[in-house]
Amino acid sequence: MSEATDAARNVTAFDDKRAEVFADRLVDILNAGALSLMTSIGHRTGLFDTLAGMGPATSQEIADSSGLNERYVREWLGAMTVGTIIEHDPAAGTYHLPPEHAASLSRRSPTDNVAVFAQYIPLLGAVEDDIVHCFRHGGGVPYERFGRFHEIMAEDSGQSVVPALEEHILPLEPGLKERLERGIRMLDAGCGRGKAINKLAALFPNSHFTGYDISEEAIALAREEARELGNTNATFEVRDLTDFDRTAEPAAFDFITTFDAVHDQADPPAVLRGIRRALADDGIYLAQDIKGSSHHHEDCEHPIGPLLYTLSCMHCMTVSLARGGEGLGAMWGKEKALEYFQAAGFGDIEVHELAHDFQNYWYVCRPR
Repeated sequence: MSEATDAARNVTAFDDKRAEVFADRLVDILNAGALSLMTSIGHRTGLFDTLAGMGPATSQEIADSSGLNERYVREWLGAMTVGTIIEHDPAAGTYHLPPEHAASLSRRSPTDNVAVFAQYIPLLGAVEDDIVHCFRHGGGVPYERFGRFHEIMAEDSGQSVVPALEEHILPLEPGLKERLERGIRMLDAGCGRGKAINKLAALFPNSHFTGYDISEEAIALAREEARELGNTNATFEVRDLTDFDRTAEPAAFDFITTFDAVHDQADPPAVLRGIRRALADDGIYLAQDIKGSSHHHEDCEHPIGPLLYTLSCMHCMTVSLARGGEGLGAMWGKEKALEYFQAAGFGDIEVHELAHDFQNYWYVCRPR
């Protein structure tokens, strides 16, 4: 028998132990997926918040405190118990959320609530049929199919971006806070519900802030929050940025931001060229985007790599393709991002990471 044949046998030999380990991993994946759904429900119904504020209690006491149906609460508590998220005392018939668990699951932890992210799982599951159709026929799934997307994104940015603006994000550009205090013009392109804009408008009353987004619903909510906060220096506009490279008012802004927005666009290069066109020559463009590589094998150690690629496939990429766009996806990666920023006219680019944020890169871009 030839050496080549022996080598082929060695490659194709079935490894029973490897198969067993992988099957066990798949069971873990199924259980984790199920717990993600129940975690989302626990967040949306306020059950984690209720449990974080009370000691051991029965299912009826928890339901009463939450204003929820006891039978559903009891079954949810079962999932949380067998998932080792909640502790159960069978003798007393009580359930308890340990404070160490509540720190990652409750609204009492406004910057570390992982339950917020669990909401993406049912959101994406709701468009699975549409995505399968796209796998077979191409095209994309439009924004309108993602019913709660802007609501979840507002919660997401509300604990990851907005609280970090003053102390961590603005200081990435020396002197920027002082310029904002004196008074400059700022644009947030793809602003969603405008949480970042409204925070900055309240902090820096001498500056003027503008937000653009394609979603009428998101802009309406941004305007409502601005009115509630008395932010007369903030304006919001429904705007499709596909032609921004041609329609942007030249040098209209001193500071422009995009928070997790460029890769969703139908035409990212046009948006970036528009940002350069709209930016004053001494202005700053600050872009937050997903931390990752443009090469799959370099993302294997990313702590939430599978989640980010799933979000990319089932939202970021497909909403762009639905508009006839490029479909970059969330995991377009640092290499491609730098290439796009440079091609748009930014010659001085710094890439930053923040100690509290393992999910994003922060690009500080200056015109050539």
